[in-house]
Amino acid sequence: MGTLCVTALAVMGTPGPATISLTAAGSAYGVRRCLGYLAGIIAGTCAVLLAVAGGITAALLAVPAVRPALIAVGAGYIVWLAYHIATAPALAAQAGDVRPPSAAAGALLGVANPKAWVAIAAVFASARLSAGAAADAASKAAILAALIVVINATWLAAGATLAPVLRDPRRARIANPALAAVLVAAAALAVLR
Repeated sequence: MGTLCVTALAVMGTPGPATISLTAAGSAYGVRRCLGYLAGIIAGTCAVLLAVAGGITAALLAVPAVRPALIAVGAGYIVWLAYHIATAPALAAQAGDVRPPSAAAGALLGVANPKAWVAIAAVFASARLSAGAAADAASKAAILAALIVVINATWLAAGATLAPVLRDPRRARIANPALAAVLVAAAALAVLR
């Protein structure tokens, strides 16, 4: 179990589209206003985990047209999200009338995140916790689901620590596009791997 946890933290905890978007959302809106978005990302990522654990991923990827279609949908959503991050106003200008990303947006990103599919599949295959296939899959799914919560909540909280920097409109005009660029770059790296 220790090997699974260390591998999961190293592979799933590194920057990717969902974690970078949580960092950006946390910095722009704060932790409290992004709890729904966090819950959506966790739900979407856990759906990916269940797809991997249940073998659905292997079946989907056996169909040649599915992989490019999934990548196209995910890339389109990530570019849309990056645009909204890059053009977000400074925190001081938001005043509370600008809504943070929704739980549905988080769930969509969780499922469309190419890094989640690759990372979870790699971690899931990295260790065996039980002799029986069902017990092994269930125990790994439970541990990885808990780590998904911890990892994503940590990235959201880390983003909130950037909030004081982003209250200055001049700094926000630099930081927001930078976070958006990192989001797109992280997604591109996940697809190219």
